[in-house]
Amino acid sequence: MWCSRMALRRLQWIAVTPLNITWGLTSNVQRKMSTLPRVYVTRQIPPEGLKILRESGQVQFELWDSDDVPVPRKELLQKVKGVDGLVCVLTEKIDAELLDAAGPNLKVLSTMSVGFDHLSLEEHIKGLICVGIRVGYTPDVLTDAVAELTVALLLTTSRRLIEATHEAKTGGWGTWRTLWLCGHELANSTVGILGLGRIGVAIAERLAPFKVKKFIYTDVAPRPELASIINAEYVSFNEMAKQSDFLAVCCALTPETKEICNKDLFSKMKNTSIFINTSRGGVVNQEDLYEALSTGQIAGAGLDVTVPEPLPTSHPLFTLKNCVILPHIASASYTTRNAMSALAANNLLLGLRGETMIKELKL
Repeated sequence: MWCSRMALRRLQWIAVTPLNITWGLTSNVQRKMSTLPRVYVTRQIPPEGLKILRESGQVQFELWDSDDVPVPRKELLQKVKGVDGLVCVLTEKIDAELLDAAGPNLKVLSTMSVGFDHLSLEEHIKGLICVGIRVGYTPDVLTDAVAELTVALLLTTSRRLIEATHEAKTGGWGTWRTLWLCGHELANSTVGILGLGRIGVAIAERLAPFKVKKFIYTDVAPRPELASIINAEYVSFNEMAKQSDFLAVCCALTPETKEICNKDLFSKMKNTSIFINTSRGGVVNQEDLYEALSTGQIAGAGLDVTVPEPLPTSHPLFTLKNCVILPHIASASYTTRNAMSALAANNLLLGLRGETMIKELKL
């Protein structure tokens, strides 16, 4: 088991009697199982979630038994036919084609993610809400892990740790030099947050001990309750660009935020600024980011998310020493991924029972 039961107890609302399955199932039990709601799980999700589904006795489920390769689209469209529930991850596009393939039995969709850009919002409004399909997702449980990774990525980028490791390994480590591999420090800096939510607050809380001088943020509207936790000042988008020594992107990917981080933003930033994105790759225009980094318009960038994913190894961003790229691992801790799978499973079961989900997406 990847993490303790105690760490997941606040998420696991298991209000059913586990079903003990044996090889000697009676015909009555077999008939009962055949009448249970059918569920398709699009990935070999971490064990806590599968255990909840298996022991609930509420559903019969089939899964794509791989964590390395996503279920092929053609197979996914076949497997969802007639299902009552679907558990998916962010690699699956949930759109009108899939809803049509699933048919009228589909009642609950549970995604093991906090982001929902893989759900076509327009088609959801027309295709889900109008026919009563409920959507569960998994926010909150990954806040700590994402905040920790964001801080790690920020420090790695600003202090040029990848470059330094490379030099040490390849013989570039010569005599001590006064300005060799110098980076930018957090003390007395201004940190900007684009999209102040739970994760943005958690990032600021972790950065505060580094003697950050000021936190600023911008969002669709001021968020005074959250801002008060970290003593952050609401500023305009342009002011955030101008003032930030470090800029952390924490907003969701929506039609309004698509490529919001572009040439216009980068042109207003300081040439000593560090840009960090652990939200979604689609909020950044990568061509504009490459230009800003390669011309010295900004000092560096750390990315945990890109478009596409995986980013081809031939992409120009990989040629830059001042760009650190990670393979979308912000929530990749054993505790967090198990908690996400448990929450996704419980959202599904509660939704199928017609009860309030722990976390339900209201579109």
